[in-house]
Amino acid sequence: MKIELLNVRIYLSKNTVTVDSIGNHKNEWEPYYTCYATVSAEGGKEMTDAGMEVDDSTIDFTIRWCRQSAAITSTSYRVQFQDELYDILSVDHMNFKRKGIKLHCRKVRR
Repeated sequence: MKIELLNVRIYLSKNTVTVDSIGNHKNEWEPYYTCYATVSAEGGKEMTDAGMEVDDSTIDFTIRWCRQSAAITSTSYRVQFQDELYDILSVDHMNFKRKGIKLHCRKVRR
């Protein structure tokens, strides 16, 4: 893996359950890990039958392997990149060589 290609900073958030003072359970995103990544964008926008334009952008982030990044799963984590949020669709450990991890992501609809 070429270090000079890791040129953008991404922030990973973890989904946790918190309990407030009266016992209500809420899902919240708390900061988990930040690192540099290589970005490769793929998809674009899609038109629906109602004439609305839906942004289904897909993007891949490649990060270096470490113990914290090895714990990332597609169900409990998400990526923040340039003030946009991305859901992780799948995590590719790249043949389990402990060199890099590829995160396949889709932009969060708001």
